[in-house]
Amino acid sequence: MDSNIKLLKVSSKSKPNSVAGAIAGMIRSESRVQIQTIGAGALNQAIKGIAIARGFIAPTGQELMCIPYFKDIEVNGEIKTAIVLTIESK
Repeated sequence: MDSNIKLLKVSSKSKPNSVAGAIAGMIRSESRVQIQTIGAGALNQAIKGIAIARGFIAPTGQELMCIPYFKDIEVNGEIKTAIVLTIESK
């Protein structure tokens, strides 16, 4: 992960509208954000959040681009595979 990019951790219990607000705010100030998810439920909430954030950002003439990749991370001493989504405005 690029140390200059803010990391947003999304879980299966995250509310898509809250995720969207966080994404839109970070895109407006930083132009990039990374979202880390572990599991299908978390990825689902993150994707919903990105779709909603796109609606928040679109009136500014910007479009969101999503670049996903896998990353092994340690959680409570156990290695898990996360999907990290890099969101950028273009």
